[in-house]
Amino acid sequence: MTPKKLFNFFAKSEAVTWTLLISALIARALGIDSVVVTIAGGIHGAIFLGYAVTAALVGVNQRWGFGKTALGIFLAIVPFATLPFEASLKKKDSLAGDWRTKKSDDPRDANWFDALFRWFIARPILLVVVLVTFVVSLFSFLLWLGPPDQWFD
Repeated sequence: MTPKKLFNFFAKSEAVTWTLLISALIARALGIDSVVVTIAGGIHGAIFLGYAVTAALVGVNQRWGFGKTALGIFLAIVPFATLPFEASLKKKDSLAGDWRTKKSDDPRDANWFDALFRWFIARPILLVVVLVTFVVSLFSFLLWLGPPDQWFD
């Protein structure tokens, strides 16, 4: 799977789960059992974290820079904002190319972070296991914390 396809999948999934969550909130306001919000919120939360990890991973691979990568991650907070961001990236050809698994002549490839990144990208199964473990751990921690409006009670 190319960086473009992976980012495309998560950007669109993030928008779909926003629709699911907003629909569930409307349904709850109309008197439907509030468990729909819990389910939709859980699905959206998992995809949100997956999108954030994917945006960071693709941003590093494509050398977007810190600002653009942070913006890509931040836009998951704004409903449906991942779609215009993805369209902008496609228009500017910022998603083109494959994963950077080999060191090039580019001087940026000489730092330890790029070396670690390439090492993980060259081992996709290990990378997926590490990222899924990270996302599941973070998701579990956030579930343990409870709703954000109750964190400081």
